[in-house]
Amino acid sequence: MSNEIIYTKNYIPMTRLELIERLRKALKDGRFHHVLRVEATAIDLAKKNGVDIEKASIAGLIHDYAKQRPDSDFINEIKQKGLNPDLLNYGNAIWHGIVGAELIKDELNVWDEDILNAVRHHTTGAPVMTKLEQVIYMADYIEPNRDFDGVKKARVITAANLQAGVAYQTKHTLNYLIANGKPIYPKTIDTYNAWVPQYEGEID
Repeated sequence: MSNEIIYTKNYIPMTRLELIERLRKALKDGRFHHVLRVEATAIDLAKKNGVDIEKASIAGLIHDYAKQRPDSDFINEIKQKGLNPDLLNYGNAIWHGIVGAELIKDELNVWDEDILNAVRHHTTGAPVMTKLEQVIYMADYIEPNRDFDGVKKARVITAANLQAGVAYQTKHTLNYLIANGKPIYPKTIDTYNAWVPQYEGEID
């Protein structure tokens, strides 16, 4: 189905097939196929939740555009763009979204802030997210090859209520980070406070 999508709204200055070729060169094979699955999942969620299909396709494809870049690319971008210097205390897990959005602007000429925010927040979430941001956040989490404890429940919850899916992912991601002694990016805590209490009854 995604192969039939024709980009017509000038969100990106290339066709879907041209974008896919750019991604094929930028990503290793496993990551490349992941972004194709995320795109398909995002399109499905977009259709069910009244989200622009073209934006969902583009954001799903490019969300990991910078995932396999060297750390130096991110560090240079943080310094050259004057981004929050606290970002230097984190690594690729945070950088490929937040800083990756800047590389996407520079290299793919995507300037739509809804699409860019979907990239920025696809790992950390945000206290306020558009429907597109929610779609990409969840599509990345529940794409068909994901196989972790709780993913089936995440899919069921997300199919019934996209917002509850956001809360479920946020709660389980924070629990995982704490259990494994991982650093927690402050926005992840803000996302938890904004989403989890509101939907706690639906995600237990």
